[in-house]
Amino acid sequence: MERTATRMLTVGLAALGAAVPPADAGSARAQAAGTAETGREAQDGSEARALIETLSARLLAAPSATAVLEAWCAERGLSPDPRIVAVRVPGPDKPPGAARRERLAVGPDEPVRYRRVRLTCGTHVLSEADNWYVPNRLTPAMNAALDGTQAPFGHVVRPLGPSRRNRSLTMLWRPESGGVPGPGEPLFSVEAVLTAGGVPFCEVAETYTGAVLIQGER
Repeated sequence: MERTATRMLTVGLAALGAAVPPADAGSARAQAAGTAETGREAQDGSEARALIETLSARLLAAPSATAVLEAWCAERGLSPDPRIVAVRVPGPDKPPGAARRERLAVGPDEPVRYRRVRLTCGTHVLSEADNWYVPNRLTPAMNAALDGTQAPFGHVVRPLGPSRRNRSLTMLWRPESGGVPGPGEPLFSVEAVLTAGGVPFCEVAETYTGAVLIQGER
């Protein structure tokens, strides 16, 4: 998995800025634009790129994006309480489609739920995530937590001991454009399938924002 993650990171960085941000990435930009900044952002493009490389590599190598973001939040001093909170984003349901159902190893009639959240640390929106998950492969308590709380998906399913099978890393920010990304600007996206005991139970599509570059008090 580590070799695959490294190869994906190399390919993603080689194409830095070549991808077009997804249409719904603007909601992260709009949400974070009004966030009060409590620290400084990366000083220049080279520092921003180094931070992006570091964070994306950690995400590709880890079984839980939530755990990586909480450690990052603490390391960067983004909040006195570096917990990640998943704020639900209202909107229409996104059916999984045949290809996603195949990756999740479910039939055409088996329920697949959709959940869209903003992952926040203090006042900072670090990412937006789309989750398609198979409720029959989770416990009733896990399904209740996902339906009724702001617990991040990674926290809820931690008892399953999940692994992440990375599908793609796409860079969205172009360092050659000059300047430093704003806190709401999409930096890169990651798509992955979560498995437990070799059985897939969730597919995620995560878009990380410029808020991850902010340096707060430590």
